[in-house]
Amino acid sequence: MERDDDRKVARFAELVGRARSGVAFTGAGISTGSGIPDFRSPGGLWSRNRPIDFADFVRSAEMRREAWRRKFAIDDATRGAAPNAAHRAVARLAANGALAAVVTQNIDGLHGASGVPEDRLIELHGNGTYAACLDCEERHELEDLRAAFDATGDPPRCRRCGGVVKSATISFGQAMPVKAMARAQEAAEQADLFLVLGSSLVVYPAAALPVAAKRAGATLVIANREPTELDPFADLVLRGDLVELLAPFADRS
Repeated sequence: MERDDDRKVARFAELVGRARSGVAFTGAGISTGSGIPDFRSPGGLWSRNRPIDFADFVRSAEMRREAWRRKFAIDDATRGAAPNAAHRAVARLAANGALAAVVTQNIDGLHGASGVPEDRLIELHGNGTYAACLDCEERHELEDLRAAFDATGDPPRCRRCGGVVKSATISFGQAMPVKAMARAQEAAEQADLFLVLGSSLVVYPAAALPVAAKRAGATLVIANREPTELDPFADLVLRGDLVELLAPFADRS
């Protein structure tokens, strides 16, 4: 961390140590240490490419082709990315009972790879490590889709029903997953500690979860490189590198 002040870091450790039904709410900032780009930052992918709306993806084969081209280009750029100490710390805190849930806006699959139990992991924006049919929900592995796409240039179709296949993520204009949002809302309202880790808190409805937690009685902590609109609402705000902040928790029992 930047010398945000040792008192704040000590307070953070105290709160985490006391938590019994905590929630970690993570954004892109927890994965930048693994080489995953923050798409919203200046120079990020979204500043160079306008996101493809879900309706356009469904309507247009050309838009689907472009979406898959971008998807595979991103996969190539982030190949080999692995959980960092911050991911491992969150997994350890979930394992030792401090965290009842890990709610993430990330689609990189690194929380699952770090060992967060499936029943405690809520991926609000889906998971980009595989694909699914929009009609029958058949799972498709990216390796198989990539081979076919490289050979033909055609956007993939479902092997089972012929439907449109899409990365298993939530796109702009696509409805948020109802079950995942309900689980996240319930976890937030039952939390004694709500940790915002590396999220700019600009994407709603997910960004409303810290407010729900605070109003239900949770202690709200925001740790992020840049200020967020909810900083004045938080009980504790820390600035700096999440890997440095969380690394001490990665190997604790």
